[in-house]
Amino acid sequence: MTYLFLANGFEEMEALVPYDCLLRAGVDVKTVSVSGDPNVRGTHGVVVRADMTVDQIRKGMPDCVILPGGMPGAQNLFDSPVVRSVASEAAAAGAVVGAICAAPFVLGRLGLLNGKKATCFPGFEGELEGAVYTGERVVRDGNIITARGAGVAPLFAKTLIEALCGKETADRVFEQMMA
Repeated sequence: MTYLFLANGFEEMEALVPYDCLLRAGVDVKTVSVSGDPNVRGTHGVVVRADMTVDQIRKGMPDCVILPGGMPGAQNLFDSPVVRSVASEAAAAGAVVGAICAAPFVLGRLGLLNGKKATCFPGFEGELEGAVYTGERVVRDGNIITARGAGVAPLFAKTLIEALCGKETADRVFEQMMA
């Protein structure tokens, strides 16, 4: 199971592109609203009805946790005790943890980037506590995947698929999408 957390103010491309691509790869991915309301409003006013809310998360460790950026979405993710707990436990268990744009700051504040290479949206570098900032578009260091922003959402998605399903599956999905 993969959880893609959504908070009001999320960047739509950073959530929906990975969500769509992961579904195409056959990944069991669920969008999760961090509030009690399944309807979550993105930074550009797009309302997404999440598959579930945080109180419906199943027991057990997810294979992957994804945090889209956008502001105040990333801050709203950090403000969720469930997001902080699930992301920390998943990272400690070796599950894939992905964050894009501003959201890598959540991982930094949780201490999940200590000694790891990471990237983020320009201006958030100081929030990547303990990380080795690279400035690259997408960075994978072990089970942690970070990305710069909406423009690299497809590459972020491909890197997530590679981590979860292998390079062959990622290449096939993107070839079928004519990328």
